[in-house]
Amino acid sequence: MSANFVMRIFALFVAASFVACAGNFRAQEPATNKSKKSSSEQKVNPNVKTETATFGNGCFWCTEAVFDRLKGVESVTSGYSGGAQKNPTYEQVCSGRTGHAEVVQIVFDPQVISYDKLLEVFWSTHDPTTLNQQGPDRGTQYRSAVFYHNEEQQKKAEYFKAELEKSKVFDDPIVTEIVAFKEFYPAEKYHQEYFASNPTDRYCQIQAVPKIKKIQKLFADLLKDEAK
Repeated sequence: MSANFVMRIFALFVAASFVACAGNFRAQEPATNKSKKSSSEQKVNPNVKTETATFGNGCFWCTEAVFDRLKGVESVTSGYSGGAQKNPTYEQVCSGRTGHAEVVQIVFDPQVISYDKLLEVFWSTHDPTTLNQQGPDRGTQYRSAVFYHNEEQQKKAEYFKAELEKSKVFDDPIVTEIVAFKEFYPAEKYHQEYFASNPTDRYCQIQAVPKIKKIQKLFADLLKDEAK
């Protein structure tokens, strides 16, 4: 992890980067689904040798909107990981009884964007010190988590976490869990590319837009042209 990253993330948190709001007003299901073709349905270029990353850092509407803007990211799919129940529904996950976290599964081209950079964006766009909570969203489904797909990803995630702890960027301990990836279940269609389809949604304006502005400020060099 570069010293540059520590400086960037430190500046971010000194500037009180996270939005505080009361109550969970996220819609359970939109009345209409105007979604364009979701990331999960988009075809990944067969000529690109891709890798996969799976992160849980709060509401997947917000997280998907962030990672979908990065160069080298071929697709981002919202879904569920880390639980015991097969094929859980959104309502079941929200109950907290399935053990799943809301996650995004990212298919990326490592020749364009490295896993290290994805980790930087991951730790810069949520609060990894709040247990089972991001902003107004509370519950184990909103926990901070890295689901690693191989030993290299595990080592990198653990190294980043240790370096952030050592650098004292955060006042409180980092509670991000780093666990082996097992299964991923795509979320219902109306969740896919939710922000792109509902940019004026109140929740998206309060929670997703500040995250997007952060990456535009901190990671302009990583953004797709249309996302700058």
